[in-house]
Amino acid sequence: MKEVEFKDLVSGMILARNICDLKKNVIFPEGYVLTSKAITKLSFYTVSSIFVEEHKIDEVSSMFSGHRPYSHLVKRSPEFQRFAKDFERDVYKFRDHINDVVERNAPIDIQDLMRDTLALLDNARGKIHIFEILYNMRQYDDSTYAHSINVALICNVLATWLHMSKEDVFLATQCGLLHDIGKLKIPEYIIKKPSRLTDEEYNIVKTHPLAGHDILNVYHLDPHIPHAALMHHERCDGTGYPFGLTGDKIDRFAKIVSIADVYDAMTSSRVYRHGLCPFKVISILEKEGFQKYDTEIILTFLQNVLDGYILNLVRLSDGRIGEVILINRSALSRPLIKCGTDYVDLSLEPPELYIDSIL
Repeated sequence: MKEVEFKDLVSGMILARNICDLKKNVIFPEGYVLTSKAITKLSFYTVSSIFVEEHKIDEVSSMFSGHRPYSHLVKRSPEFQRFAKDFERDVYKFRDHINDVVERNAPIDIQDLMRDTLALLDNARGKIHIFEILYNMRQYDDSTYAHSINVALICNVLATWLHMSKEDVFLATQCGLLHDIGKLKIPEYIIKKPSRLTDEEYNIVKTHPLAGHDILNVYHLDPHIPHAALMHHERCDGTGYPFGLTGDKIDRFAKIVSIADVYDAMTSSRVYRHGLCPFKVISILEKEGFQKYDTEIILTFLQNVLDGYILNLVRLSDGRIGEVILINRSALSRPLIKCGTDYVDLSLEPPELYIDSIL
């Protein structure tokens, strides 16, 4: 990275650090690509210099003309195209490796699996950018294999946000990667059923944490890894499964995995529904999360994840299209939106008005 004075900023520069106002609200997140419009906005703040990446993305201004969605820019970026290619390769490799483990009792080469997963992280410009990339990767079906890699990446980012040690960040990533291995013991017709599961089928699905624990427990892995497989559907209020554990009885790494797991599952498309808008998922987690999940972990996740969507174009429930300007820290899923010349503070609007989708 390098430090650049405000007067020398140009479109296409990529932020190497968050830019915050005096109240520590994020104006532009790490990984954001500057446009002339963004530079004009910065002129209203006391910003003398910022840190940017050494390279820049060209043609940013023209790509934003006519209100082109930010997702278009993400998908056109070299980082995304490289990530998508490597991700598809790694999903197939992970599938073959894990199937050998489950079906033939082959050894788990955790170092090899982690090498591929961490390489994907290296293709992203920053922690927030991982969420942008994953959101734009939804053309991949939500197979157990793709989901496991997604959860591993999210666990890595969340553990970093929690200021865990380098070793524990690495361990949290392993827990995420292997958390759903028990799903491979569930009949495929249930996993891919395009309609609502029967009570009997759902009870079969609920056996996968125990199955995953039994598979992993025979290997010489850190105990947190089979514990995360066993407990990632437990909830702090006792409403989870398989044991209905509460609070401190749940492994801390399983608590991290549970949040990454539910976020990826809810934002991903399934055979029976489209993925939910991230703002809708955050709204649900704001309402239910502090009872079901570890308070420190869920608060850290919620406060950080939406920063990546600042300046994205969104469609409101009334059809208007606007730009996310500012995340409201007291109402994370209801930010300030600029619609044309109007500013709409969703935190002050009735609940019937909300962000329907990210464009």
